[in-house]
Amino acid sequence: MRVEVRDLVLRYGETTALDGITLSLAEHKIYGLLGRNGSGKTSLLSVLAGFRRESEGVVRVDGAPVFEHAPVTSRISLIRDAGETTDIGTVEDALFFAEWLRRDWDAGFADTLLERFALNRKMTVKTMSKGQRSALGVIIGLAGRAPLTMFDESYLGMDAPSRQAFYDVLLADYMARPRTIIMSSHLIEEVSPLFEEVVIIDAGRVVVHEEAQALLARGTAVTGAAAPVDAFTEGLTVLGSRQLGATKSAMVYGVLDDARRREAAAAGLELGPIDMQDLFVHLTGGPR
Repeated sequence: MRVEVRDLVLRYGETTALDGITLSLAEHKIYGLLGRNGSGKTSLLSVLAGFRRESEGVVRVDGAPVFEHAPVTSRISLIRDAGETTDIGTVEDALFFAEWLRRDWDAGFADTLLERFALNRKMTVKTMSKGQRSALGVIIGLAGRAPLTMFDESYLGMDAPSRQAFYDVLLADYMARPRTIIMSSHLIEEVSPLFEEVVIIDAGRVVVHEEAQALLARGTAVTGAAAPVDAFTEGLTVLGSRQLGATKSAMVYGVLDDARRREAAAAGLELGPIDMQDLFVHLTGGPR
């Protein structure tokens, strides 16, 4: 499903959570939605899912309005950070309501995922651990196969092996049945290999919307003897550096042209990629 947002404003009383966001997301891609705490990620996803009405601006999914528009919201799934938060009933009940609400529901896939994440239908949701709730949430998100599926930090409660299993299943199912997926996460290094495009928001505004590889190309790791590294990076924006003995590595922001790359090679320096997390920290203002 295509997403079009224009001049979106969302207010909670006197607080402005989203401040004039304009965004266009094509269908059949995996998007990373990144931002610091309080940046507006959850607010944006809530508007896209129809959980909240925009205060100003235009929000369209496949050309249609979202809020209180069942033909659209029935094809959108948002799994929030607490996973499956229903405190009544069992896993069976949660799956029943998910199937009732989602016309693209795949019951067989849900059974496969229950086995993979070691959940059974008789578990009482209220007594489940945070990790189990997170697993139930991602099962509902994946098995729903909604054309617009959004995960808002919904897998943070899972342990590392379970999160990796989730990433593997998501990517395999996306490749077999493409749809639009938006993933909000603080685990940037861990989840960024999945992203085709990245949207970074800060203080309720879009800072970056770019293909993931183009964004990563903005940064370069310069490694070699300390003195040549310092000389080469003088005047560049240095995000950070590390030194072990006589060897130093500096992370610089900005695309290096061919002439600078030849200069680095002549100085015996090695150029390599940097992590998206380092770019994210730089683009959102560093420590606070």
